[in-house]
Amino acid sequence: MKTYGYAAHNANSPLTHFSFERRELRPDDVAIEILYCGVCHSDLHQARGDWSAFQKTHYPCVPGHEIIGKVVETGRDVSRFSVGQHVAVGTIIDSCSHCDQCRLGEEQMCREYPTVTYNGQDRITHDITLGGYAKHIVVKDHFVLALPEKLDPALAGPLLCAGITVYSPLRTWNVGPGSRVGVIGIGGLGHLAVRFAAAMGANVTVITRTSGKADEAYALGADNVLLSTSDEAMANAASAFDVIIDTIPVAHDLSPYLGLLDVAGALVIVGNLGDMEGFSTLPLIMGRRRITGSPSGGIAQTQEMLDFCARKGIVPDCETIAIQDINHAFERMERGDVRYRFVIDMASLTAA
Repeated sequence: MKTYGYAAHNANSPLTHFSFERRELRPDDVAIEILYCGVCHSDLHQARGDWSAFQKTHYPCVPGHEIIGKVVETGRDVSRFSVGQHVAVGTIIDSCSHCDQCRLGEEQMCREYPTVTYNGQDRITHDITLGGYAKHIVVKDHFVLALPEKLDPALAGPLLCAGITVYSPLRTWNVGPGSRVGVIGIGGLGHLAVRFAAAMGANVTVITRTSGKADEAYALGADNVLLSTSDEAMANAASAFDVIIDTIPVAHDLSPYLGLLDVAGALVIVGNLGDMEGFSTLPLIMGRRRITGSPSGGIAQTQEMLDFCARKGIVPDCETIAIQDINHAFERMERGDVRYRFVIDMASLTAA
């Protein structure tokens, strides 16, 4: 299938128009016309080769793993999807399917490593995968999600990465009525963590360094705001949380947050912090507290999240852009100048 999109051709150049071929449909494939694609901070890092220490960027790189589209063709063995149906594709598009994690529906934990939507490697041809900043994509049907009718296609894209990344640990740690949840940071991931936890019935506190975020936090559904810069407020909040979701994507001191956890509480890191400085283990030992991490979720859980959002009326706060503005959007994203996610309207993408 001939198609086109925007690609980074090296770590230093802007993304530009790029024509390429998608594979011909296999029996279990779905061909999708992409209508919208969210812009993730990972897209920026991959395009610029920032993560070469653990995942080398292969150029040309077509980013994008928050994909909303409609089915335009199906392979002969596909029965779950039909032409014209609105669907979604997230961060992974294949896995080994036979390891213990895949059998548990935790494809993101595949022992042989999942095939990521872009800058991954096709498990059959070994070609480098190209993502959603494009007109079309071809995906194995198991990794295609049904978009609920009640979700706005123009807003749903970021749920496929930012959304499932915070939904998954909330479900893993059994958040529900009576749970006490803290959310550190209310950017692209954090604002969804607040909305999800509130919709699950938890008492939600936004933990922030600035009092100016209070109105924003309450508007998202938070019950409380905790200033991490106030020694008095932090002391008063000792043992106040069962789960804290840490969405800050850069290295920072975790020590101040450990005492906020109650006995057996968990501090869940969902941002890539890289190498960390040491911290005292005494709060962990004395309170049976845990520092843990969480990637995205499996395919079944991602579908569950989309259905949950449809029932609860949850969508991300998004700013829609044209594909021609992607390089400027990257610059703004680096400055934190977005509330809270960019979404590309692919109607703006035309053949060169």
